[in-house]
Amino acid sequence: MALDPVAYKPYKDPDDFIREVTDLIWVNRDISFIVDNYEPDSIVHGALGTTNGRDGVIEGSLMRIAQTPHRVGQAEDVVWEARGNDAFLSSHLVFSSDRDLIDGRLVQTRSRTVANCLYRRGRMVEEWVVRDGLAGCLQRGQDPDEVARQLPFIGWTGSMTQPAKPDVLAEGDSGPRPDDFRPECELVLEFIDEVWNQRRLNRVHDFMIRDLFLHTVGDQSFVRPDGYQRELLRMLAPFPAGQFEVRDIQTNHHERYAGLRIAVLWKFQGAYDGADHFGPLTGKPVELLGVSQFLVQDGRIVREIRVYDELALRAQINSTRGDQAVPNTNIY
Repeated sequence: MALDPVAYKPYKDPDDFIREVTDLIWVNRDISFIVDNYEPDSIVHGALGTTNGRDGVIEGSLMRIAQTPHRVGQAEDVVWEARGNDAFLSSHLVFSSDRDLIDGRLVQTRSRTVANCLYRRGRMVEEWVVRDGLAGCLQRGQDPDEVARQLPFIGWTGSMTQPAKPDVLAEGDSGPRPDDFRPECELVLEFIDEVWNQRRLNRVHDFMIRDLFLHTVGDQSFVRPDGYQRELLRMLAPFPAGQFEVRDIQTNHHERYAGLRIAVLWKFQGAYDGADHFGPLTGKPVELLGVSQFLVQDGRIVREIRVYDELALRAQINSTRGDQAVPNTNIY
């Protein structure tokens, strides 16, 4: 089904739309353009909770731009897919570079953000956004625990509180999707189920090439199956029974971005009762919002870019912490 130009005009396509609109707001600082760009009742789900209404987006954007006025966000990828003939869902990977003055010296900071945006007839309806807050924190020499203690976790509302759709290839949180690149999508979903959820880490070799790249939070990169396995173990260890729930998926093939990319919006749910990486254990459940963009070539995954906010995760754990720590009862 062809996408009606009303979905992205006056730009040439959704890719051009997303890159130019983002620059207009975040680089040129036309914050008032959010009024033209977002529906009044738009919904934004972030790592710390849900914002309902356009006014909250305007206020939050202004404060974030003021906090990092020299930052330039560069479009690293735009994975967009139609949602009917007048709408599209984009997964916009933004690479940010900035120089901050820390203790009298300039410090170069780098981080990634992913904004999954549902646009209908050129207007934002719903958004899911995650940022690598850990990267800038570490690069500025800040203590992640101290920074997280200043963050409020308000929780999600709306679609994020509902169960995931039973067949995400047919319909995700953003609505019904076209059946594009089904074999490759099934490959990625099987990979998430087998490796991430069933913990068959030995099967990384079956889905990914030997010379794989994983770019993840803290501005860290890992290579080859061994590096991928070690980083996944580090992520899972505090929540040993946790599971990943796929909320949405979209695909896009473009030579500009090296071929077929598959973006997956996921929610991780698990109790903080494993390794005490984030302070004393609580035994309480947490939920983590994240996006992974997979590059697939010749039926194999060659790269994953994974973005979530570890500072928001720490803030959520802090919000559930009681007066006494929960002991680790693992005697295995």
